[in-house]
Amino acid sequence: MKIPTHLKHKPVIVAENYANIDGRTAYHTDAQGLSLGLAQWNDRGKVDISAKVWRHTGGKWSRQSEELPLHRVLDLAILVCEAQLYFKDAYRYENLYDESNPVLKRVGLQGDAMTVEVCTENEQINEDIQLFQQALSDNGELIGERLRTLSRILKDMGY
Repeated sequence: MKIPTHLKHKPVIVAENYANIDGRTAYHTDAQGLSLGLAQWNDRGKVDISAKVWRHTGGKWSRQSEELPLHRVLDLAILVCEAQLYFKDAYRYENLYDESNPVLKRVGLQGDAMTVEVCTENEQINEDIQLFQQALSDNGELIGERLRTLSRILKDMGY
């Protein structure tokens, strides 16, 4: 299925077969494609690029398609990696986290830091963190394949 080019987000680099590799929902997903392109929020004289997940209901392109600035895509990747790293040793805590210090890491970015922490405001955190850890474990092969691919590409880029 071809990603539309007549909408406000202007695709430049596309993966139009994303439905075939969308994790456990591969071949049964509404996420039909990914693109990197010119952001829909661009104003005259200002050009941002963004990543977009294109969803299709079977009849039309969905308003639930998501567009993110590239730095946010990378920030989410950092968050995923930090969570993955944290849960390797989280078994040491009774509730999978230190209730007196829920901060997992401070990641320096742009002269400040992104604080990665357990969401203690979640009233069901003790149950939800168990479910989250189990889902990470259950999806370890899918996530690991993508992280290994990302690692290889970053090394090829000199990082």
